[in-house]
This record gives sequence, structure tokens and C-alpha cells, in this order.
Amino acid sequence: MTGRPTDDVLRAAVADQLDRADAETDGVLPIVQAGAPVLRTPAARYEGQLGDLLPRFLAAMRRTMHAAPGVGLAAPQVGVPLAVAVVEDAGGDDGDPRERTTLPFRVLVNPRYEPLPADDGPGTVAFFEGCLSVAGWSAVVARHRRIRLTGTDESGAPLDEELTGWPARIVQHETDHLAGELYLDHAPTRSLTSNENLVRYWAASPDPAPAAAALGFPLT
Repeated sequence: MTGRPTDDVLRAAVADQLDRADAETDGVLPIVQAGAPVLRTPAARYEGQLGDLLPRFLAAMRRTMHAAPGVGLAAPQVGVPLAVAVVEDAGGDDGDPRERTTLPFRVLVNPRYEPLPADDGPGTVAFFEGCLSVAGWSAVVARHRRIRLTGTDESGAPLDEELTGWPARIVQHETDHLAGELYLDHAPTRSLTSNENLVRYWAASPDPAPAAAALGFPLT
């Protein structure tokens, strides 16, 4: 779906999409790839457009995120131009320099973020990042290490929390989707690598410095 459909048209389109996914792909939705206008159009603020269809849509988004697999998914990535996203990450090793701590499943509705000062480390950090809507590729992106997340959850309860490290990166990535942005907009072009080459050359450590030196791109 592209443009700004009326609420009734949007609900009908989403219901049809969910029905087809249930019938054909075990409830997993197709993920829109780069080049589709819906990924480059700021999402509409969510104000109840899906009504009682929202829980079913969110469940399908979560299944789709897990099946991909990924750690976040924004509604435009499944063709729905609304400011809604889901995130979830089991976390990583304690010594991971990306600070990949556990991010429990949550729904972000009309999310926003702002950078916070990082008293115990750098304000921005650069690591390889990928996207389910740019399948097969990764690039290095500098992100705020600490952010304040605001918005609401699916019930309308307010969100206002601080996130650090990889959870902060996930939230920034998905919130950027809702503004019509892809991670590639923030990445040095020379850092772009196929995922096959990411594993072949750069998977030994999350530190992107060796890749920066070999491929010739800045880390800031």
C-alpha cells in the first residue's frame, strides 16, 4: 500500500493481507524491499486506524520478525504506512562491545528518540548493521549510544525510558523507518558489504575498525 488510504480502505487492505498470510505462509507477512515507495514515505501517526484489527496485526508482525529472523520490524516494512513497530532481542555475550543486552518484546507506537550524553563512554558508536528490507547487505552506521525513547505501547500506555548500546540502536533503526529512512542513508557507502563477505572477512569481531582500514571509510 502507498499514499494515504482512508481508515476503512487501510483496515480492509490489512485484513486481506493477514488473511492471505494465514492461508499461504503460516501467518508470516511478506517484507517489502528497498525501492518500494512505502519505505520512503513518512508513516502516518497511529491514531486507532486499525481498530480491533491491531492485536492480530501486531501478532503477525512479531511472527514475521521471528521468521526473518530479525530484532525489529516497522509497519512500513510489511507495506502498512503507520507509525508502529515491534522490537525484541535475546541479547548476546556479556563482553560484546556492542553492548547487546536483552531487549524484551515490546510494541512502539508513534515512537520518538533523542540522544542522551554517555558519561561512561562515547556519545556515538559505529558497528555493522543490516535490515530486513535491504536483504543480503550490511553497512557500518554510527548511532547514538544512549537515547531517550518516548511514545506509547499498543494499549496507549506511555513509554519514556533510557536505552543504551544495541537496544538503543534497534530502536533508532526502527524509528528511522517510520520517518521514511533506511540505515543506508546514514552509512558510508564504502562500508557496504554483502552478508557473505561480512561473514568471510569481518565476522571475527564486532569492531568495524579493520573493515574501515581495509575498505577505506571513516568511523565517525
